[in-house]
Amino acid sequence: MQAIMETGFDILYLATVLTLGIKMLRQCGGRAQFRLFGAMAVVLGAGDAFHLVPRAVALCTTGLENYTVALGAGKWITSITMTVFYVLLYYVWRLRYEVSGRRGLTGLVWVLAALRIGLCMMPQNRWLSADAPLSWGIWRNLPFAALGLVIIVLFYRSARDHGDKAFRWMWLTIVLSFAFYIPVVLWADAVPMIGMLMIPKTCAYVWTVAIGWRAMKAEA
Repeated sequence: MQAIMETGFDILYLATVLTLGIKMLRQCGGRAQFRLFGAMAVVLGAGDAFHLVPRAVALCTTGLENYTVALGAGKWITSITMTVFYVLLYYVWRLRYEVSGRRGLTGLVWVLAALRIGLCMMPQNRWLSADAPLSWGIWRNLPFAALGLVIIVLFYRSARDHGDKAFRWMWLTIVLSFAFYIPVVLWADAVPMIGMLMIPKTCAYVWTVAIGWRAMKAEA
């Protein structure tokens, strides 16, 4: 039952974000913020596919324990593409609210992203191993959480100050994604059921993409 339900959910998720992303790229009409948002959605879906597709195959065949390398490599790739996702979202913020300058802020975003990716590349993560250390899971997610916090604050303040109804909940989608993701990082190995939080975390990302899609259609 888990294999059927989870695989069906993952297929629906990937199809949704990739379809919306491609449609935004094709229908943005030259509007840079929505072209970038479309690219962001495609990066999200394509990156997650590296982990979700092997997981679906594992669940539907011989089990997760026989796909350790493929699942680990998928998590590794997804960790990097998710970082790219937030960097792109930062530039969506700059375009939408016509932000210029702010070199210090841009530098901070890039430093946090580079630190996150650098930590993800360290061999101590043991991505391809069945007993990857929790400590490195925490270390590599510290700059990632900080990057998320920056984006949350930026969208919250800008949407409020500009009366931007279309993006008024963007900050909340990011808050929810991290709120569901952090317990998985910390406790999923000890309590496997906590891994189910990845479902609402995924829904939060679909909400993020849907906000961009609806805004594009409304502002056409």
